[in-house]
Amino acid sequence: MDPPQQRPESPMEIPMDQQGRRSETPPPRPQAAPAAAAGGDFSAIITVFFFFILIFSFVAFQSSSTLTNNLTLLHQVPEGHVGVYWRGGALLKTITEPGFHLKMPLVTQFEPIQVTLQTDQVRDIPCGTKGGVMINFEKIEVVNRLHKDYVYETLLNYGVQYDNTWIYDKIHHEINQFCSAHSLQQVYIDMFDQIDEKMKDALQGDCTRYAPGIEIISVRVTKPNIPESIRRNFEQMEQERTNVLIAMEKQKVAEKEAETRKKMAITEAEKNAHVSKILMQQKLMEKDSARMQEEIENQMYMAREKSLADASFYRLMKEAEANKLKLTPEYLELRFIESIANNSKIFFGNKVPNMVFDQRLLGNFLQSVAKRGDTEAEF
Repeated sequence: MDPPQQRPESPMEIPMDQQGRRSETPPPRPQAAPAAAAGGDFSAIITVFFFFILIFSFVAFQSSSTLTNNLTLLHQVPEGHVGVYWRGGALLKTITEPGFHLKMPLVTQFEPIQVTLQTDQVRDIPCGTKGGVMINFEKIEVVNRLHKDYVYETLLNYGVQYDNTWIYDKIHHEINQFCSAHSLQQVYIDMFDQIDEKMKDALQGDCTRYAPGIEIISVRVTKPNIPESIRRNFEQMEQERTNVLIAMEKQKVAEKEAETRKKMAITEAEKNAHVSKILMQQKLMEKDSARMQEEIENQMYMAREKSLADASFYRLMKEAEANKLKLTPEYLELRFIESIANNSKIFFGNKVPNMVFDQRLLGNFLQSVAKRGDTEAEF
């Protein structure tokens, strides 16, 4: 704070001695002080000039440099950052949000601290493998974030460059630890896909233990640079491995094609067998149909013939019965006489009466036969 300024004595005040009594000497008359007035005007000009200098320094040198932060009265905290302040080298607990803020020039130092995602690139990391081969990781990217609630604690313990301790230096340490425990084959090929996760877990483990405000989001490791001779050997090995894989794939393709042809042949044979079976069943069904049709025709023919035979038998029986009733001796004699009468031929000789007699004998014979049939029917 500024020291309290003494109020100047008013010209109307009466001077007092040390015991508080009035002085006998009359006060001198006030005289005009043109020099004092000129001095007051000069100090006002200096104040206004200093104020314009401050505004000009803020407008012209608005950056994050220490000199500008020390000189400016009005400063800006960009979006995604928080403002942190030091006074006399001591970190203040004041944390400001993005926007414009005021501070005391030359007394309070200001620094914006990023609290959003940021990517730190660690370059040129040499390490030696388990076999003694020196390799170099050209670039490793670490995506991290400082939580807003832990800004004061983190800066108090590790300063503004906290990422040097927990990211840059830690990456160097962990990469060398990993390389020294594995061979070149493992680092360059076999376990290269695991380095990202191993680095992330190692960084996050130590940050959680010692700097909980730092969150490691991901780690991206580029392929390391190895000696040229070893690289050529690896390329040759990879070429041979590729040729072997190509041959294996060709063999698999040939096996698949053979298996496909076999399956197609089996499918074709099964299809033909199925078709033959269907055709055989069709023929059998046709034969059965023809046989059944023939049996039906035979049955119809037999029924028709049987009907005709029965009808003929019935007709003959009826005719026989009719003839039996019709062929009486009187009817026969009548028919005989009609036949003789209708005969236009005339016979001459001694045998003519015999012919007539013989015809009568025939009629008598038929009459006797009819009587015998009636007698047997009665018994």
